[in-house]
Amino acid sequence: MAGLELDREIPAALAEVERHEKITYDYDLQKKGTISDETADKADPIHEGLEFPTEEQLVTLRRVSDTIPWTAYMIAVVELAERFSLSFPLIGSSAVFVNFIQQPLPPNSTTGAGGLNGQSGALGRGQQMSTGLTTFYQFWSYITPIAGAYIADTYWGRYKTICVSVAIAMLGHVIMIISAVPGIIGGNASVGLFILSLIITGMGAGGFKSNISPLVAEQYRRTKMFISVTKTGERVIVDPSLTTARIYMYFYLFINIGALVGQISMVYAEKLVGYWLAYTLPTVVFILSPLVLWYGHGKYHTSPPTGSVLATAVRVWRYAMRGRWSWNPIKTIRNLTADDFWESAKPSKVIGEKPAWMRFDDNWVEELRRGFKACSVFLWFPIYWLSYNQLNNNLTSQAATMSTHGLPNDILSNLDPLALIIFIPLCDLIFYPALIRWRINFRPLQKIAWGFYSGAAAMVWAAVVQHYIYKTNPCGYHAGTCVDSNGNPLVSPLNVWIQSGSYVLIAFSEIFASITGLEYAFTKAPRNMRSLVMSMFLFTNAIAAAIGEAFVSLSTDPLLVWNYGSVAVICGVSGIIFWILVRKLNSQEDKLNNMAEGRFD
Repeated sequence: MAGLELDREIPAALAEVERHEKITYDYDLQKKGTISDETADKADPIHEGLEFPTEEQLVTLRRVSDTIPWTAYMIAVVELAERFSLSFPLIGSSAVFVNFIQQPLPPNSTTGAGGLNGQSGALGRGQQMSTGLTTFYQFWSYITPIAGAYIADTYWGRYKTICVSVAIAMLGHVIMIISAVPGIIGGNASVGLFILSLIITGMGAGGFKSNISPLVAEQYRRTKMFISVTKTGERVIVDPSLTTARIYMYFYLFINIGALVGQISMVYAEKLVGYWLAYTLPTVVFILSPLVLWYGHGKYHTSPPTGSVLATAVRVWRYAMRGRWSWNPIKTIRNLTADDFWESAKPSKVIGEKPAWMRFDDNWVEELRRGFKACSVFLWFPIYWLSYNQLNNNLTSQAATMSTHGLPNDILSNLDPLALIIFIPLCDLIFYPALIRWRINFRPLQKIAWGFYSGAAAMVWAAVVQHYIYKTNPCGYHAGTCVDSNGNPLVSPLNVWIQSGSYVLIAFSEIFASITGLEYAFTKAPRNMRSLVMSMFLFTNAIAAAIGEAFVSLSTDPLLVWNYGSVAVICGVSGIIFWILVRKLNSQEDKLNNMAEGRFD
């Protein structure tokens, strides 16, 4: 289990304090013209004039976060509009995809609207195709970020890549609206256009997601701890890692404000007017994205592209592997995971002439090593997403088999963003500061482990609810297709709000795992590979979608209890194993965060 530990690791932080004191001193000398250009390259104007903590202060002073730059909030608004829109496959307009695909066009309806007491639908292709298509959309939308990250890091930079991706996503929006207009909706043309729109919006979402998350955190530029004085006269340590975590907390808050408003408005538009309006609303809101991007042009802090960093990283990895292979697989694994694996790839350790591609220093190799460690952590995330992904497909279908009392069956999914909007500020203002005051360091890997446990608990709740649905539904284990002689759905008398526990537990798991995953991807990546490492984190969603396809056969009656129960067991056990394997890495958190920045020419 991920226990809460006292933060007593200070040697690495002290070394970095001494290094940055020298850098600040060198910068002062460089301004006076008394040091060389080579030394001036090490100058650090961001931290100029700051007081860095001593050993005693690191132990005794309280740590706080810094002020969040206003440009970060602007980027968060861009993300809010995107999460409202069609471009995001987990929350946002995908909440209405399940009914659009699964349920048939209501009698005498030309828009798909079911009315206040009816069931909205369009294509009538069943729950398995609904789960399959939404899972494909997730898979596709999380493979494309790899290409978007590569383009940004190598050629265009993050800002230009985001702008182009927004234009692509907008085209997908328009095609989706066309698939739902009267006269087309429900037919084969509607199916084809809808699938095409998923492909195009997924391409746009890929270039957007891999770059917007690093861009928002890059607006805060300090990387080292320093002393500050509060309004009450208290001397505190401003910790950049806490600031980055706080940026991503509020970034995620904006995400879920967009998701909440988007889901509610689109669900009721779907139910009362039709799918053409449900798909038009996010398109209109999405127009905010290019407007805010244009307004902030020249104001955002951005990192320029640095060429083929990925190719260099692969070369470094291959260079480090030399001489470590063995016919004994156990010995090979030990060699490849040894603490000194990266040492031979450092330029200072090369004997003789260095390869032409070795245009970096030892510190950059250490950053690359840290990035690989982060990616090894991300290998566990597909199991977490497997539980999270039940949110907008199977749980939405589950709600349709319960008594909704006039509510749309897909409105309950709004409990997830609503809970996040409530609990994110509480964690930022009360829970996490309380842990810091008590000298309890709730490190990122501990948070991620608790995210697994919360996700598993949510699936246990869903399995119990499904069991009682089968017990109380007139058709027993065929609740999803239960109708009377007139074709009207027959549902369980259980109130749909019983599902609330699953959504609240999933929300807690997001705070611990999803938000922390964004933070971990940013803080552990080399500066010129942040989009790429972020795309690796996002790619775990695609792996989860591929794994989820194996569970599609369980996404139907009478096997749904097994579906939720098996996901709960897999997620819970994986969380325990994850924590056992990352405990050592968790203890190195301060050392990794205070690592010297490398040089890459």
